[in-house]
Amino acid sequence: MKKVGFIGMYDKTDLILNIAKILTTMHKKVIVVDSTLTQKAKYVVPVINPTVTYITDFEDIEVAIGFKNETEIKGYLGITENEELPYDIMLIDVDDSVAIEEFDLMKASKNYFVTAFDLYSLKRGLEILSNLKEPMNLTKILFTREILKEDNDYLDFLSLGYKVMWNEYRIYFPIENGDWSVLAENQRVAKIKFKKLSTQYKDSLVYIVSEILNDISENQIRRAVKIIERGV
Repeated sequence: MKKVGFIGMYDKTDLILNIAKILTTMHKKVIVVDSTLTQKAKYVVPVINPTVTYITDFEDIEVAIGFKNETEIKGYLGITENEELPYDIMLIDVDDSVAIEEFDLMKASKNYFVTAFDLYSLKRGLEILSNLKEPMNLTKILFTREILKEDNDYLDFLSLGYKVMWNEYRIYFPIENGDWSVLAENQRVAKIKFKKLSTQYKDSLVYIVSEILNDISENQIRRAVKIIERGV
C-alpha cells in the first residue's frame, strides 16, 4: 500500500478527495484519512449515522474519520495488526506533528506541504514541522493568486532551521478564478465533479496523481479526468 501525506493548516479536503477520485477512476482502491483537528471531511462527506470514528464510502472512495493511526483503522475493519490494510493507496490529511509520527509519514511514498501565503497558513503550517525528529523530504503545493518567486523565497526563509528538504519543483493551484465556487457547489450536491474546474487546477491534479502513480502515463491520467468530466 502506498501512503501519501498532505501536511499543513490550509484546507486540503477537496484537494485530497479530487485526487482520490482520479485514482479510483483508474481502478485503485483508495482510503482518505482525515486526521486533522477540525475533521472537515466529517461535514463535507455525507454519512447517515456519524460516530466518533467511522469509515464511509463516498463515490467509491473510503473516507476514514477520527482515527489516530493505522492500528485503529485495522481494529475498525476487524483485521489484525500484522495484516495489510486492503487498499492500494492511503491519502492522509495531517495538521499536527503527532499525526506525522502516528501514521509514520517519514516512510510514506510521498509527502506534500500544502499552504497558501496568508501568515496563518504559513506559520501554523510550518509549526507542524518544527518538531520533526529527522529530516523530511517535502514537495510544496502552493495555493496562490500569482506565481511569484518572492512568495516561494519567503516560505524558504520562514523554514530556515527546520528539518525539511524541499523538492526543487513546486505545484501551484489558482485562487479566485472560480474553482472555489465550483468546489462549494460540489459539496452542496455531494458530488465530485470536474467539468467547471479550471484547466490549471486539473493540470495540477494530474501532476500529483502522476507522482503517486509513477508507473502510469500522464495520458492515462488525463483520460480518467475526462471520464470524471463527462460524469460517467
